[in-house]
Amino acid sequence: MSCLRVQWTVILFTMAGPFLFVATNKVRDGRLADERRRAPEWARLIQEREPRLIGFHEYVSADGSEVEFVQIHPDAASFEHHMRLLADQPYGGNLDGVTSIRIYGQPTPAILEMLERAAGPDVSVTVLSEHLGGFTRA
Repeated sequence: MSCLRVQWTVILFTMAGPFLFVATNKVRDGRLADERRRAPEWARLIQEREPRLIGFHEYVSADGSEVEFVQIHPDAASFEHHMRLLADQPYGGNLDGVTSIRIYGQPTPAILEMLERAAGPDVSVTVLSEHLGGFTRA
C-alpha cells in the first residue's frame, strides 16, 4: 500500500482596491460663491492633467462652511502623482485649509510626508488600509 502525501499551501492576500482620499476644508467667510465658481475649473484642470484619476469631486456642506474633496484613484501611485503635480497649486484663497483627511487604501510614506507638509501636523488623518471587498464601475 502506498501513502499519498498531500501538502496544502495557504496564501493570504489583501484584496487590492482603489485608493480613496477625502479631505475636509473650511471655507473662508464670504467666499463660498467664489469657491462655487472656482470648483468646475479646478476639476477640469485636474481631469486634463491626470488621466489615471478615476473620479474627482467637490461637495459643500449644507451650511456652506466646509467643502470636501473626494478623489478615487486606481492605486496609491496615482494619488502620489496627484500630490506631486499639484504641490504648488493654490486653492485660490477661498479655503482656510484642511481640517481632516480620510484615506481608504494603503498610503506610501511619501504620501504621508506630502500630506503633513501640505496640511500641517495638527490635521486629523484617518487611514483605513484594508480593503475587504467591493467594486467600481467604469
